[in-house]
Amino acid sequence: MTHLKVGDVAPNFTGKNQDGKEIGSKDFAGKKIILYFYPKDMTPGCTAQACNLTENYAALLEKGYAVVGVSPDSESKHKKFIEKYNIPFDLIADEDLSVIKSFGVWGEKQMYGRKYEGVYRETFIIDEQGKIEEVITKVQTKDHSAQIIG
Repeated sequence: MTHLKVGDVAPNFTGKNQDGKEIGSKDFAGKKIILYFYPKDMTPGCTAQACNLTENYAALLEKGYAVVGVSPDSESKHKKFIEKYNIPFDLIADEDLSVIKSFGVWGEKQMYGRKYEGVYRETFIIDEQGKIEEVITKVQTKDHSAQIIG
């Protein structure tokens, strides 16, 4: 599994959102996409990131972006997360890790000296033609929107 980089064509992706509706890259044809990968709903870092994107959602829309989050959590967990924090964008439940692995954001991680497999917190900015314009690997969860729109 290779990590995607700037200039690569983004893989096509599909998955079920928080409402069980199938969504994917075809739904965003001709739009710029902020596709962000995160480990788990309701955790401090993931909540800070989702809330920062939510707080700046109007500015992101103004810049022509669609926002989609992806994690291995279930549709029902995503629904609770969205309802609790009023998140205005879709979250894809990638329980089989197909989207996560296609973007190369699954692998060995380490926390408190323990190694385990997990999702890397990364964001891909995909242009209107489906090419990766930017990859943010060092996500600042509390200020992520500023990393995207400057």
